[in-house]
Amino acid sequence: MTFQVVCEIEPPTTPDLKKVRHQIGTLSSIASSFLIPDNHIGRATVSSVAVAHEVEMMGGRSIACLNSRDRNLLGFQRDLLTAAAYGVDQFLFVYGDKPTSGNRTSDLTVRSMIEEARAFDPAFRVGAAAGLKPLPAFKRAADFVFVQASFSLDALLRWRAENPVDVPVYAGVLVLASHNHARRLAAAIPDIDIPDSLVEALATDRMAGVDAACELVTSIQESGAFAGVHLIPVSRYRDVESRLSRSLRA
Repeated sequence: MTFQVVCEIEPPTTPDLKKVRHQIGTLSSIASSFLIPDNHIGRATVSSVAVAHEVEMMGGRSIACLNSRDRNLLGFQRDLLTAAAYGVDQFLFVYGDKPTSGNRTSDLTVRSMIEEARAFDPAFRVGAAAGLKPLPAFKRAADFVFVQASFSLDALLRWRAENPVDVPVYAGVLVLASHNHARRLAAAIPDIDIPDSLVEALATDRMAGVDAACELVTSIQESGAFAGVHLIPVSRYRDVESRLSRSLRA
């Protein structure tokens, strides 16, 4: 199976899709498909299903992320109907970050979303997200698994060896855009281990985060342990495309 690069799109927080289209166009040279977050980091964004449809209209393959935090069962059924009408058939179901406004709903879980989607249309491909800890049994039944972003190849390989599954598994790779971005991320997500050397490098080299992420993608590909990567380029998608397009061709 060809090594897959699933590029995450920075979702729009306004009705203007110009930047989304530019991301899709720029990353198309390296992306096997695009993941569209759902109300990313607890902020309201344009519907992931709508942006996934935009990806499909531009000739790409899309994965719409849907979280259990923001919807009840009826709202979820509406999203599945909308996706079917738009021709969107791949989903990543997640719990969802803490919202910046409003409350979390409790009507759905990732497990119930998987069951509901499969009952709605068995042709849908549904994925689940995994932390670097034992994989729950119900997530093993997903069609694919996205592993939490890490900066350590050893940690990813160790998790893979300890959690064998027969479905495609994608390792998370996050680009650190700046020294401040690294510090904010470390404060917001305590269990993500960012090497001190990388944080220090970012203070003087704006490309350090891009270089580290692209090198990790190459190492993951060479390991043969994963079907591909879930690449989160954030605002540095132009630099990532330029750097990674050369590495993947090499």
